[in-house]
Amino acid sequence: MKTVATLFRNLVLAASAVMVVAGASQSAEFERNIMTGGPTGTYIRIGKDIAGLGAQCGLTLNVVESAGSLENFVGVRNRRNTQFGIVQSDLLEYLKTFEANDAEIQEAVRGVKIMFPLYNEEVHVLASTDIATLKDLGGRKVAVGVKDSGTFLTASLILDILQVEAEERVLLNPDQALPKLKAGEIDAFFYVAGAPASLFADAGIDPSKFHLLPITEAPLLATYTKASLAANTYDFQADPVDLVAVKAVLMTYDYDPRRNAYHRESCRTVSDFSALVLGGMDQLRETGHPKWKQVDLTALPPGWQVGSCVKAGMALEYAPACTKPAAAAAPADANEEYLNLLKQRLKN
Repeated sequence: MKTVATLFRNLVLAASAVMVVAGASQSAEFERNIMTGGPTGTYIRIGKDIAGLGAQCGLTLNVVESAGSLENFVGVRNRRNTQFGIVQSDLLEYLKTFEANDAEIQEAVRGVKIMFPLYNEEVHVLASTDIATLKDLGGRKVAVGVKDSGTFLTASLILDILQVEAEERVLLNPDQALPKLKAGEIDAFFYVAGAPASLFADAGIDPSKFHLLPITEAPLLATYTKASLAANTYDFQADPVDLVAVKAVLMTYDYDPRRNAYHRESCRTVSDFSALVLGGMDQLRETGHPKWKQVDLTALPPGWQVGSCVKAGMALEYAPACTKPAAAAAPADANEEYLNLLKQRLKN
């Protein structure tokens, strides 16, 4: 059987090829897009919150559903008119591992940059109550997400790290997996999403039949962060549950405004939304998804750089295009500058 590493590498390269073709067929008319996730996930709600800031400023940002992190990462790299994508940080760590010794992966990730670190996403594993731990998934049918999703990567990594041999790793989206779990066609499914995940809200999950597995195994803590769900986060979950989480990150592309009109407009879009998110953080925390309250803009994933168009929008003198003409992109590319700009903005 292929290792996760080989499978993941092939997925990146295959997705890159598909997205290049898709990008070439896009209309020449300029538009702005953010790639998110499935209709019941946290990514799409975060994307809608960001789009809402743009709408207040007269800037339209289309919120695009996707399979998840891998498709989003490749979309930012290759899909025309797609300036933003939300990605899991374990995917970024995995890409860095590949990039060191693989020229094709180096090309696939070239130009993709950090915009903002976001929040921790909890790893949910909903299982029948006769399953007590992740180890008990051995010999069972477990849904692990679809191949372009972050859930697929995380589920595959966790099962491999713990050397759990499921009877079958079923390729299903979480919203497809839930009814199959209820019908007894699978025994458990993984879902990586910021809690509270709307998939589990009013879902009619019987706590006598199904529960969230605790995820406390020590080998996982080298890659994932300890987390906990408070009691009654979901209707079926009466007690607290310890588990692990992975950081969600907003990615963009390092556009060169001197290259052509498309790069210039895209860079302006990235700068505008950088300024809008920074300036609108209080509003996002008050009226957006609850996960905005946990956003730490200083928690940059190691080894990834912030885009120059992002930093241009963070400058104190910058105002979005709906307010005044955009400033030129800053030439520097060090993360230290990002943190200094962030400190300046947060003081004012």
